[in-house]
Formats: sequence, C-alpha cells, structure tokens
Amino acid sequence: MNPRKLLRIAKWEVTKNAGGVDKRTVAIMAVSVVAMVLVAGLAASSGASGLDSGLYRIGVDESSSYYAPASDDAAFVVQEPDPAAVERGDQELLFVGTQLASSPEDPKERAALGEFRTSVDRYNSRQMARDDNRTAAEPVSVTLVYLEQSGVSETIASDSGSGDGGDGDGDGSSAGGAGGGSGGDGGSASGSTDSDAGGLAGLGAGLTGGSTTGSPSDIQPPFPFESLVLAFLFIVPMNFVIQAYGSTMLSERLNRRGELLLVSPVSRFDIVAGKTLPYFLGAMGVVTLITLGLRFAGLTAGGGPIAVLAMLPIALLFLSATFCGAMFARSFKELTFVTVTVTVSLTSYAFVPAIFTDVTPIALISPLTVVVRDLQAQTVTASNFAFSTIPPTLTAVVLFGLGAGLYREEDMFTQRAIPLKVLDALSGRIKSNWSALKLSVLLIPLVLVAELVAIALIFPLQGLSAALTIPLILGAVVLIEEVAKSLHLYAGYTSGRYDRSLRTGVIVGTLSGVGFFLAEKVTLVAQLVNPGLREIQTSQVGLELLPSGVPLWVTVPVLLLLPLLLHVVTATVSSLGARRSRRSYLLALGAAMVIHFAYNYTVVIALGQ
Repeated sequence: MNPRKLLRIAKWEVTKNAGGVDKRTVAIMAVSVVAMVLVAGLAASSGASGLDSGLYRIGVDESSSYYAPASDDAAFVVQEPDPAAVERGDQELLFVGTQLASSPEDPKERAALGEFRTSVDRYNSRQMARDDNRTAAEPVSVTLVYLEQSGVSETIASDSGSGDGGDGDGDGSSAGGAGGGSGGDGGSASGSTDSDAGGLAGLGAGLTGGSTTGSPSDIQPPFPFESLVLAFLFIVPMNFVIQAYGSTMLSERLNRRGELLLVSPVSRFDIVAGKTLPYFLGAMGVVTLITLGLRFAGLTAGGGPIAVLAMLPIALLFLSATFCGAMFARSFKELTFVTVTVTVSLTSYAFVPAIFTDVTPIALISPLTVVVRDLQAQTVTASNFAFSTIPPTLTAVVLFGLGAGLYREEDMFTQRAIPLKVLDALSGRIKSNWSALKLSVLLIPLVLVAELVAIALIFPLQGLSAALTIPLILGAVVLIEEVAKSLHLYAGYTSGRYDRSLRTGVIVGTLSGVGFFLAEKVTLVAQLVNPGLREIQTSQVGLELLPSGVPLWVTVPVLLLLPLLLHVVTATVSSLGARRSRRSYLLALGAAMVIHFAYNYTVVIALGQ
C-alpha cells in the first residue's frame, strides 16, 4: 500500500463523502452520544437508586435520631408523624422519637422497614467514615480477594488488623429498636473493607466502593451493574461508526459511484484502507476520550493505554464485519439487516462473558474484560492480553481480506444474493487445489471468534442444566467448523475453480482437513505453554479435554492423529457431496457433522469422567 495515496483517499472520505451525513445529522449524533455518556455515567455512579425515589413515606419528627437517615435516602418521603395517615395508608412507617409506633402489615410496609434499616446502616457507616480518628472508628481491617474457580464462585476472605477492647461509645441508630446505639465492652463491630475483585466485579474504588465501611454483615460479593454500564460506553460508539461506515461503502456500489476510484492508479487495498481509516481513528478517538474521562473524573482507579489498545481489535472487528456486509448487500435494506446482526452478535461476544467473570475464567474470551481490568487498575498479563485480542484482530484481517476480494468492477456492481456474494468472496481466493489448505488455515480466526460468540450465547444456560449446555456447545462448534472446512470447497466447485472428478474431491477434501488441523493445533500449543489459557479453553466448555496424568503415548495420538483423521474424513465427505450439487452438499455436510459430533461427544464423555 502507498501511504501517500491512502491518506489522500482518507482525506477525501472525510471532506466529501463521509457516508452522505450532513452537518445537522452529525450534530444530532454528537449530542446523542454526549447525553448517553452522561446518563450512563450517572446511572453507573448511583446504581439503581433513582428507580425507587420517593417510593416510601415515613413519619418521623426532626428531633428524632432517625430523621437524618430518612432524609438522606431518596427512597423515603419524610412527613410529620401522623397515626391517622398510617391508618389511611398514606404512611408506611411511623416513628415516635426512636420507637417504631406502627406495625408493618402489608408487603410494602415490611419492605419499607427493611429498606429503612439498610439506610440507617449506611448512614452510620458514613458517620464513622467521617471520624478523624479512623483507628478508633474502624479498628478492624478486612481484605477481600475474590478468586475464580471452575464451576463455582468461591469467596475467600483474609482478615488482617487488630482490635483493641475498651468501652465503646456510639451515637448510631438502630431501626425499629430502642433508639441510639450504646457502647459495650470489647472492640467495635464495624470495620473497613478493601475488596480486590478479579474481572468485572465492580469498576474501581470510585464506583463500587473499593474501600467500604460497615459491619461484617455488609460484606457482599460485588455486583457488576456499574461495570456493565460503563463498559457499554465503549461499545455504543462503534454502532454509530459502523452505520456511517457501512453507508459510505455501500454507496460506492450504487449507481457505480465507486467506478472512478477503481480506474484510478491505486490498488484496491489503498482504497479500502483509506476509506476505513477515518472511521477507525474516530472510533479509537472516542474510546480514548471515554477512558481519560473516567480516569480523571475519579470513577475508575485505572485506565490507560492497555484499555485503549484492548478496544482496538473490537473496533477493527466491527468495521471489518460491516465492510463485508456492505460488499455483500444489494440495498440499504439488506445492509440494515446485516448491521443489526453484526451489532447483536459482536455485542454478545463482548458482554455476555463479562457477566460471568466471578464464575469462570471464560470471561477472557472478550477483550472488554481486559479493558475493565485495566480500569480497575488490576494487572493484565501479556498472555491474557494476547489471548483476548489476537483472535478478533486476526478475524478482522480475514474479513477485510474477503471483502477486498470483491472490491473490483465485476463484483461491486453486480446484484446477487448475499449467499452468492459469500461464495464469490471465497472462490476469488482459489488459485489451485492447494488453495483448499490455505483457505482452511485463513478461516481459523473467524472460526474461533464464531465459536466464542456461540459460547457466549449458550453459556448463560449452564445454570439450568449442564446436560443441555454441553451438547449445545458441541453442536455449535461442529456446525461452525464443518461449514468453515467445506464452504470454500463448495464455492470452488460452483465457480468452476475445481473440477468435479472424484480424485479432485478427495484431494481438496484432504487438504482442507489437514489445513484446518494444522491451524487448530496452533491454539493447542498456546494452551499447553500457558496453563491459564488451557483452563480458559477447557474449563466448562469441553471442546478438548486434556486430563492431567495421561501418559504421553496416549496424549500424542489423541491430540494429533485422531483429530487429524477426523478433520480429513469429515472434510472429504463434505467435498464429495459438494462436487455434485447443492442438495448433495447439504446432505454430505450433515453426515460430516454427525461424525464430528459423535467424536467430540465421545471424547468429552470418556475423558471427562
């Protein structure tokens, strides 16, 4: 690629094309994004407290020690004590001094009492936190570390600190009791809690209370509401970007607008890269601003280059998938369908694993986990960063390559259905029988990300039944892998790149299976070298179980020879069907999937016991 020509095309895209978006639309989009960021930030910083504002009515006098806790909680409307109001149902709670004068009877009144007790506890904790003598106010320090285990979430608390006994003095309140709390012999029951939650469990001390105060009963596992809301801020701008990007790419194909660029002395890669660059820089610029804004606003404990770099493959993945969609679609209606599919699939891939950070290490399949961990000022290892970011990056490269193969006159300006365009993109890369091996290797990143998306969508069902989720995951994996191994073979037959002889069918099927096997085992090497990645690949999923203690003479055939034979056989079966007709291809593909599923299920059940 020529950098000078690339930058010139990028400049034209910004100044003249920009997806046909006028200044008014840009202004509206900018205001919408800013408003969304502000609202989401406020929601994340305040949790869900605004949802129950003014929900309960409490009668308490200003002289009561309960007046301050009630007035500080937006869930309560403070009124003058009135027994008649309680009888009419206009007040849920009634306090005379520090005594609860009403008896909660209906569910709302009982809920109001429970909420008020929580409010009093929070008020007492805030009062203790304001004490100048922190050692006296909070003599016990508890450090919490949330560890990840396979299958369950286990919280291990390590206690450190000291408590000096003595006469305790307290001016706190106890809801529904006799009023002000009194001191007693021994140390205070309150203490400070520092939590270090691995993964998406909260988003930094500024939001989730990395240092909280209260009694041991207040200690709860972190809830990822704030994390998910703030992480969502990194994805939403991508949806605005791909709308404009997909529009400008498709507009090049309508009415032959892109013909001038095609006949100009620049390569198709210069054109694609130049038209993509402004949108990529815009997306990364917004990500950088969000990261810096969260950091300097004090909402996160960290946030720096790692968070921004981890978003780079997500931006590329969104753009590349949209680019392919724009090359395949025949109209803006079809492009809208493709864009919605891309948004739903990739957003699920990024977010659903993050919800289960405290349950399983599978969360690292999403680069967004790296983003949030960096925002939490946690250490992100190089292996975790690579595992999260390399698959989507390579997938983006593959998608850009497939789409660029159609960026030529004979493909851009022809109106064909999306499935036929997909076949054209694959057949354009076929030069000889050896292309079957090459394409199987090149499609591995796409296969991996597709499997991760499937796992992200199926994994929430694990809580219902493990007997259901394992077959579903294995079925999804089999479907994705068999289609990836055979679809380019079918494209080669339909385009005439492969002859339909039995010999060619066996050769290209074998080459496709070998290529897929070789590329697949690259991930296995990373799994064996890095135990952490091995846990991610095998824990809960059951794609390839490798029990410890298995002799080497058993491990090598299982991990090498049998999978090689499996991929060669299934790819050859599909190839022999694809050389005849579409119906024969679908039947052969179904047979290959049955063989593959039977093998995987047998391996999982036999080695998993």
